[in-house]
Order: sequence, then C-alpha cells, then structure tokens
Amino acid sequence: MRTSAKHIALTGVAGAVLVTGVTAGTIAKVNAASAAGGQSTASARQDSADARRAAPGDSGEVLLTGTTTASYFWDDGSGIRGDTGAPASGKPMQKGMFASPSWPMLTKVRVTYGGRSVTGFIGDRGPGEPSHRGIMLDLDTHSFRYLLDGGKPKDDYHAGGGTGHLKGVKYEVLEWGPGPGEKGAPKPFGS
Repeated sequence: MRTSAKHIALTGVAGAVLVTGVTAGTIAKVNAASAAGGQSTASARQDSADARRAAPGDSGEVLLTGTTTASYFWDDGSGIRGDTGAPASGKPMQKGMFASPSWPMLTKVRVTYGGRSVTGFIGDRGPGEPSHRGIMLDLDTHSFRYLLDGGKPKDDYHAGGGTGHLKGVKYEVLEWGPGPGEKGAPKPFGS
C-alpha cells in the first residue's frame, strides 16, 4: 500500500525530520526500528532522506543553492495586520508557503537553518523593500518558527521567539515552478 503525505514528521532522539511523499513501508520500517532501538537516529535520517529523494515528481536534484536572510509573513487576505489580499499564486495562505521577489510561482524550495529543514513552495511575492537589503525570502510564520527553535508560533500572524529575521538560511531550489517569475539567483523586488 502506498500513501503520500504533504508533510510527515518523524521524530527521534535528536529532533524531527520533515519528509514529503513517502511510502507507508518506509514509515513503518523507521518506526519499528526506532521502537526496537535497533536503528540509530542517523540511520533513520538517511532513510528519511532516501524517501524524500524517491518521492513522486521529485528527482532529489538541487537546481540552485545559496544563503539569504529570511523574514516571515502570513497574508490570508483578511485585512488583519495590513494583509493586502490573497497570495499572488492564487493558492490560499498555508504552512509551507514562501514568498520570493523573483522566482517563478510554485517553485519548490527547501530551506535549512539551525539543523532543521522545511520544504515548501513559492506562493507569493515579497519581501518588498527588504529584498533590496538582502532579505530574499519570506517564510510562513509556522515554517519560520520551526526553523528558529523547533517551536510553534503564537498564532498565524506572530512567529514569536523574539526575532524577525533569520540570517544565513540555506535555500535549495528543487523544482522550478510553472508560474511567472525568473529562474536563477534571487533578485530584489521590482528589479
């Protein structure tokens, strides 16, 4: 039996690993081995990485990598706290939605910070003016807080944790999206 999931978290002694599109057999294998104490956390991580590479539609190839400073946002078009409208991709605001000033809409991106990774997609434009100061990614509040310290935000609009920017976030473009935008190194908004 195959099952796919948007995000499945496997927890171990050292933390959590996010995996997309894995088989039920892989999850069962990792869970059974972990419960029996027969598989190290490093080995469980390798199984998770193998499952992620084997996910349908994901060759595992990294098309572009780099580092940037990331901020956070939540813009569901409700008008709360300055929301400007629905995200530019037309998809509803959600966990795993990132904003880029230049990459094509629906580009699949993995971000890593502090040993934690999240895979998401470009669903909106931004950050605006901060992109001219090197802040090239806006992450949804849930992804931002998870990368910061493994925690959860106070609510959708406040990531919490006392910081508004993460410096040195590694990004990896896994698949270019079909929407409007430019492939290649991120460019400041409006350039």
